[in-house]
Amino acid sequence: MQRNDKAGLEQTQFLKILSREEAIAAFEAALRPRPVGTETVALDKLAGRILAQDVEAGVDAPPFDRSVVDGFAVRAADLAEASSGNPVLLGLNNELIACGVEPRLTVAAGTATPISTGGPMPRGADAVVMIEHTEPGDGAVSVTRALAPGQNMAFAGSDIARGQVVLRQGTRIGSREIAMLAAVGLAQADVYRKPRIAVLSTGDELVHPGEALALAQVYDSNGPIVAAALEENGCIALRRGAIRDEEALLEAAIRAALKDADGVVLSGGTSKGAGDFTYRILSRFGPPGIVAHGVALKPGKPLCLAVCEGKPVVVLPGFPTSAMFTFHDIVAPFFRRMAGLPAETMASVDAHVPVRIPSDLGRTEFVMVALAQGVEGLVAHPIGKGSGAVTAFSQADGFLAIDALSDSLTAGERVRVQLFTPNLRLPDLVIMGSHCTGLDAALSPFEAGGLNARVLALGSLGGLSALARGECDLAPIHLLDPATGEYNRPFLKPGMTLIPGWRRLQGLVFRKGDARFEGRDIRAAVAAALADPDAVMVNRNQGAGTRTLIEVLLAGAKPQGYWNQPRSHHAVVASVAQGRADWGVAIKPLADAAGLGFLPLADEFYDFAVATAPRRPDMIDAFRSSLVESTERLTALGFDLR
Repeated sequence: MQRNDKAGLEQTQFLKILSREEAIAAFEAALRPRPVGTETVALDKLAGRILAQDVEAGVDAPPFDRSVVDGFAVRAADLAEASSGNPVLLGLNNELIACGVEPRLTVAAGTATPISTGGPMPRGADAVVMIEHTEPGDGAVSVTRALAPGQNMAFAGSDIARGQVVLRQGTRIGSREIAMLAAVGLAQADVYRKPRIAVLSTGDELVHPGEALALAQVYDSNGPIVAAALEENGCIALRRGAIRDEEALLEAAIRAALKDADGVVLSGGTSKGAGDFTYRILSRFGPPGIVAHGVALKPGKPLCLAVCEGKPVVVLPGFPTSAMFTFHDIVAPFFRRMAGLPAETMASVDAHVPVRIPSDLGRTEFVMVALAQGVEGLVAHPIGKGSGAVTAFSQADGFLAIDALSDSLTAGERVRVQLFTPNLRLPDLVIMGSHCTGLDAALSPFEAGGLNARVLALGSLGGLSALARGECDLAPIHLLDPATGEYNRPFLKPGMTLIPGWRRLQGLVFRKGDARFEGRDIRAAVAAALADPDAVMVNRNQGAGTRTLIEVLLAGAKPQGYWNQPRSHHAVVASVAQGRADWGVAIKPLADAAGLGFLPLADEFYDFAVATAPRRPDMIDAFRSSLVESTERLTALGFDLR
């Protein structure tokens, strides 16, 4: 009889010992963990929360071309020969531009306008000379330094472009992300609600810390450590204290917890013994109730996993070491997914830099980097948009230091990267090349599936170089071969192939009502602009696919504004819309959004170069599927999938 009772007890409790993988799979199938809900939270309460949806910028940042130094707004062409031995004298315009002051006067040839850091650039100016490189005169200023167009200024939208996804769903918000939200004027954001998890300990021997111990009693250490671990993993711990070994009391406590919590974690009461009846209580819930009771772990075999009323109920072993092993190894990932959190990792990593990073001798320099998996390990890509940029923080995983006695890090050099957060998640897909607003839409289904993509805008040629070095998975490109009239394919290197992307219409953008452009075809409009010395263009940077189209249009001409070369369509549109330039070349969706006139130039093809033998074929397949799923959204934005 005694033997039969024992056999019955064994069958009830440890009917089948599951492997670690089997236990996880069973819990996954029964629970199907997902975020428990969302809520809108004010900016000053967002730190530590997880974004529930992508955040798009409603404004450009900066919203206008601005100076990044104190000095004088000038035309760079006026200073081509300037030096300390050959200073150039410029007449001063009768205004001072400071932050918040709208410029009134045009900077004409041979003149300069005093400007403070952050001040908006006046019409006609394409650079700022630092005050340190000038000498004041009577109504004039003497300049001792030559400048390149665009030097010491930040273009509109160069940091954040209107409509750009600045923070993605699943991002954990810290001080850097708060800066991003504030920079685009958002006072609140939608975040995942933190799961409320009730924490109970069981045992007659348990005493709350701070109280006196009697004989055969111990302090309840499991309750506090489990509660702290839950909060470290994005949950709110509801501390319910210790429950005596009385079945009715424990059942009432579990039922009460299930009413006002999203899950329950107990410790103790999972092994064989007269007072261990937790499993009997949980067996009354269902289906499915208990899905695993007994896992092949050492320590941690008595772990019990259940799903009751659709909520997770976990019973950890009573010994603290066993409880924490099983919690972190098996249980924590489920609660993190309920909180919308990614996996955790270490606080610093070794990596190598893909390109030479110069530095000034005599001072230690810190460089923010984004990490990606390369052929020979982690690659630390330097990030920098200037001291006024906040996107560098959001894109960076950490930073590296260059010693004061060194003038650079050489390409391929191994470095130690200090992470901004221990919760590093390497991207599942690394994209480097030309950026397009359509790319955010194309990646939406990819990221909605729990995958993570990192996009670094290096330009088409930069992306192809990174792909050739094995530092990225995809390189978005839009390069026209003038000899053949074909896009992209002629630029592929051996070992690369092409994933068709979408067509986007490029054209001349101008302010509506401008008689030089309104109602003309594009060739006539360009001819009118070139014939008018007061017509100011805004160009694009060398290496950009759009630059090739512009050079064909200009046929060797270099009109006023030619050397004004921002790196994005957003900056071109902003420059024209705000009157600093009269015309440029950009894509139609952005022109429409800004209310500009548009003269079609050409359909260009925005495609994705990929290795013929990619390191993550599954991620490439997932991206292809994401492209197909994005068809409707891309079409609504003005793009056509090929």
